[in-house]
Amino acid sequence: MALSEKAQNILNRLNEANTKLGDLRIIAKEIKKDHDLALELWSAAKFLPMLLAILIMDNKKLNEDTVDKFLHDIENYPEKEQLQLADWLMANQLTKDKKLISLILSWQNSSSSLKRRIFWYYQGRLRWTGQIPPDNTEELFQAIEKNMATEEPEVQWAMNFTAGWIGVFDKPYREKCMELGEKLGLYKDEMVSKNCTPNYLPKFIEIEAGKRKL
Repeated sequence: MALSEKAQNILNRLNEANTKLGDLRIIAKEIKKDHDLALELWSAAKFLPMLLAILIMDNKKLNEDTVDKFLHDIENYPEKEQLQLADWLMANQLTKDKKLISLILSWQNSSSSLKRRIFWYYQGRLRWTGQIPPDNTEELFQAIEKNMATEEPEVQWAMNFTAGWIGVFDKPYREKCMELGEKLGLYKDEMVSKNCTPNYLPKFIEIEAGKRKL
């Protein structure tokens, strides 16, 4: 589509080399909510404009078809950009509306690895953000125990993330989650930056539970 002058001006501001993610949030605050502009920016098919589009979308105007289209578009990008776009779409839009949360909850066994990742990342975030753990912990743990070892890497990470927070906040599952991490050895040899928590489940749970004195 031909872009409006407003959309083109914003694209001109988004210098790929200099624009940081924090800058996008500043621009989004200036724009506020503008769904039509978001669709224009998304149609430019460039990483930073798509991230900005996510920030200014109106989730009330999203439905299963539009979300499917967005995720299909995201699949055409390099892995790192795919995951950033999918995670931002989840955190900034899909978790802000009950009907969209219902979509997320239907994706556990989706054929799309991005949808499965979003399902698992959402489950982990429910615990990470300090909300009362949902009553599906046993179901989730059984699925993690059965499937995590053979899942796609992007989904595997999100399942591991969820297992980590289950281990932190659901004490009856702490030992089970740590034992699973030892058995699978996922991320055991991963190098982490200073002051960052390792993804290796035994270490992750020990450190994060210790921080919270749990």
